[in-house]
Amino acid sequence: MTATHALPPQAAATRNGTPPWPVEKIAVLDLHKSFGSIEVLKGISFTANQGDVVAILGSSGSGKSTLLRCVNFLETPDAGEIIVCGENVRMRRRRDGRQAPADPAQLTRVRTRASMVFQSFNLWPHMTILENVIEAPVHVQRRPRKDCIEEAEALLDKVGLAAKRHEYPAVLSGGQQQRAAIARALASHPEVLLFDEPTSALDPELVGEVLKVMRALAEEGRTMLVVTHEMGFARHVSTRSLFLHQGRVEEEGASAEMFAHPRTDRFRQFIQRSQS
Repeated sequence: MTATHALPPQAAATRNGTPPWPVEKIAVLDLHKSFGSIEVLKGISFTANQGDVVAILGSSGSGKSTLLRCVNFLETPDAGEIIVCGENVRMRRRRDGRQAPADPAQLTRVRTRASMVFQSFNLWPHMTILENVIEAPVHVQRRPRKDCIEEAEALLDKVGLAAKRHEYPAVLSGGQQQRAAIARALASHPEVLLFDEPTSALDPELVGEVLKVMRALAEEGRTMLVVTHEMGFARHVSTRSLFLHQGRVEEEGASAEMFAHPRTDRFRQFIQRSQS
C-alpha cells in the first residue's frame, strides 16, 4: 500500500532548501538480503530526512553497496520495507518465492526520485556527454528536448564540463566522467542522490574534483546517501553516518559526534585503520 507523508501547509524552505522540521525522504525497515546461502543484510533499519547527507561506512563485505542498491531496487530485498519520498514500494512474491517490485511504473518513479551515481560511471559510450545527460529526461520523463538540453548545459557548467559537452566518455578522465554522471543524475530532478563509492575507481589525483562537486551539492541542502571510504568526506561533510559490520548497523548517529566519540570498539578501530 502506498503511503504519502503530507507536508504542513505552511511549508517553507530555509535558505539552503531544507525545511525547519524533519521531512523523511528514505526509510528502510528491517531489510534482509541474501545471495544464495550468504546473508548480506541482516535486518537493517534507518531513515534519512530532507537535507541529510548520510555516509554509509564499513569494511569491504559489510553490505554497504548492497544496501544502497536495495534502496534503488537494483537489488531486490528478500524481506523488509523501503519507503522512498513517502512512497512505500509494493512487492509481490514470484513463483520461486522471491520478492519482486509489483508495479513497474512505481519502480520507474521511485528510481527517478532517488537517482544513483555509480562507482564505474555507467555512461553510454556511444553518446556524447550532453546526450547522456538528457537521455532520461527526454525518453523516460518525456520532457521537451529543448528544455532538457538547456538544463543539461547548465548542469554541465555547474560541474565544470561545459566545454566537454560534445565529447564522448572515452576521451574524458575518470574524474570528468564521474562529474558527468553526477550531472546526469541531477537532470532527472531527484529528491535523493545515491552515491555508490563514487571515488573508488579514480586515480588519487582525480578524487578531489569529484568530492568538491559533492560537497557543493551537500551545501545546497541536497539529500544524499553516500557509500564511501573517504573518511574526510564522512567526518566533515556528511551530517550523519551509518557504520555497518557483517550486514548489521553497528553504530549510527551525527557524524561529528561519532568521529569525535565513537561508542563501539569496532568503529574506533575502523577509524584508526583508515588513518594509518
